[in-house]
Amino acid sequence: MIQTDILIIGAGPTGLFTVFEAGLLKLRCHLIDALPQPGGQCSEIYPKKPIYDIPAYPEILAGDLTDKLMEQIKQFEPGFTLGERADTIEKQDDGTFIVTTNKGTKHQAPVVAIAGGLGSFEPRKPPIPNIANYEDKGVEYMIKEPELYRDKDVVIAGGGDSALDWSIFLTDVAKSVTLIHRRNEFRGALDSVDKVQELKNEGKLMLITPAEVTGIVGEGKVEGVVVEQKDKEPFTLACDHFIPLFGLSPKLGPIANWGLEIEKNAIKVNNALDYQTNVEGIYAIGDVNTYPGKLKLILCGFHEATLMCQSAFQRIHPDKKYVMKYTTVGGVDGFDGTRKEAPKAVVKAIN
Repeated sequence: MIQTDILIIGAGPTGLFTVFEAGLLKLRCHLIDALPQPGGQCSEIYPKKPIYDIPAYPEILAGDLTDKLMEQIKQFEPGFTLGERADTIEKQDDGTFIVTTNKGTKHQAPVVAIAGGLGSFEPRKPPIPNIANYEDKGVEYMIKEPELYRDKDVVIAGGGDSALDWSIFLTDVAKSVTLIHRRNEFRGALDSVDKVQELKNEGKLMLITPAEVTGIVGEGKVEGVVVEQKDKEPFTLACDHFIPLFGLSPKLGPIANWGLEIEKNAIKVNNALDYQTNVEGIYAIGDVNTYPGKLKLILCGFHEATLMCQSAFQRIHPDKKYVMKYTTVGGVDGFDGTRKEAPKAVVKAIN
């Protein structure tokens, strides 16, 4: 059983910043996310796209924002359960909650903060009739462990950042990498497109466009894919793994069955006070919540996380009163023994 003060469902920007605000209050956090790495959409869908409305950053890449947030919370030593989806929640007699993931990992906390962005992400699956028969037998919709593809023949389908980035990365891991896209044009970062072109020219990556994978062959596991290319006869390409990367579709998922008040696939909260749901002790912050005047912006999620943590502190420590101090005055004490503080003023007389 993993125990913590605040259990955060979702490791996107809002969930990560919650760790910082909670840390200032001496509250420990643990995060659950269905994705294999922190950052939410910023890491999984558009890591190389610029964001222009983060305070103090005229422009910052989504992936870099995740890196900065991870750096900011490092001294508060958060725990992570990644690659697992929060499935069930049970309220205990002592008022705490036990959240169990789809893989059976149990977490207990007096406060649950749902910061799941637009929800849990389900992969968009290509319309290949027999693809379900090969899931986890050579068909993967997300790359969680790159070493799985060591010295294997890999086929990737897709035309966005994820398909480009993983094609590039796996050329140093897999025996062979083939990228298939239905168009000649790719919707991704220009440097990634240029890198794929370079790898193709060097013979380190095979590129087949415009084309689509329409079938999978193999006895009990993937042994090849059927490729249809414009103005050519379909052919079978031998491979060990087929990875269709067509993006992720957000869904509220099992959280919709937690007894929370839902409105248009979002969780209703009390925005007049602390972003608490209709269940005392469960909060919803960031894009996953809704209230009058709601704006789905990262900076709004940061604000909501800050107020939520103040309420969480009172729930966890009802007998204590927290006196807020600016970090410029009080500094920041990490759980790892580190301390950040402004330089002390030098006292010197003037004759």
